[in-house]
Amino acid sequence: MAEFLEYMHGMGTDLLGPVWPLAWTVIKIAVLLAPVMFCVTYLTLAERRIIGFMQIRIGPNRVGPFGLLQPIADAVKLFVKETLIPEKADKVVFLLAPIITLGAALTAWAVIPFSPELILADINVGLLYVLAISSLGVYGLLMSGWASNSRYAFLGSLRSAAQMVSYEVSMGFTLIPVIMLSGSLSLKDVVAAQSGMWFVIPLFPMFVIYFISVVAETNRAPFDLPEAEAELVSGFATEYSAMSYGMFFLGEYANMLLVSTLGVLMFLGGWLPPVSWLGFIPGIIWFLIKLGVLLFAFLWIRATFPRYRYDQLMRLGWKVFLPFSLFWIFLTGTIIHLVGAV
Repeated sequence: MAEFLEYMHGMGTDLLGPVWPLAWTVIKIAVLLAPVMFCVTYLTLAERRIIGFMQIRIGPNRVGPFGLLQPIADAVKLFVKETLIPEKADKVVFLLAPIITLGAALTAWAVIPFSPELILADINVGLLYVLAISSLGVYGLLMSGWASNSRYAFLGSLRSAAQMVSYEVSMGFTLIPVIMLSGSLSLKDVVAAQSGMWFVIPLFPMFVIYFISVVAETNRAPFDLPEAEAELVSGFATEYSAMSYGMFFLGEYANMLLVSTLGVLMFLGGWLPPVSWLGFIPGIIWFLIKLGVLLFAFLWIRATFPRYRYDQLMRLGWKVFLPFSLFWIFLTGTIIHLVGAV
């Protein structure tokens, strides 16, 4: 893939001259986002099928062979339905909110390396970029609740903002020991630093806290309180319909993919094999296997645990995860200072 892109880059430079840099950027964005959107679309089908089997039912299996065309049918339905806007809503903000939510979820993929060569923008502060861009998604949810002029939607958006801000703190702290061990904010350098040992081994408690925190930050069950249907109908998305409604959940699934990918890069060695003698298998295969395991854990948790109360959610983030992650940062720094390694 990398060789093909390099060949295309050389051909375009010869044919289009000064116009080529802009065209080349557009091509790279399309090459990156097409697989991401495909995975986001079919993750919805995987979720419904896997949870169906866990609950001893079939799940969608009518549209196409084995139900494989169900996501396409859902997308067509969302596109052809009419977008209804409440009479007293702030129309501009109302329509802008889902665009910001999905846009923030997709923009963060610009610096994600799938292999040493397969990356759109290789910057030396890639981790900071991902954390900064992913935190912008909360603005879309806040805007949706405010613009809807609905108490249910507003309460759902406030819940979401509080939840995302709370768990963003503990999630960020769990990544600091990784930075301390790798000595870099570049995602490629973090993966390279795990060539001898994946960071999940010395930092296993941080990995557990990271995963639970990202489940909460992406508003996934059992932490899906912003859209608790028993209390808030559909939370921040109550007044939305058609594709504007679908964009919120495309953003949610894109965020699931993003935080799982970040977990693979920071703790599970990215594209590195578990043992050196398996190095003949392409790195992208290892990357996708690890990503699939983390995504399966997302779905498994949803099918297993009941929803938390909101006070339990806040207590877990601020009174358990935050002090423990701070202690682990102190412990990691102390050990590195005394012995030079963990």
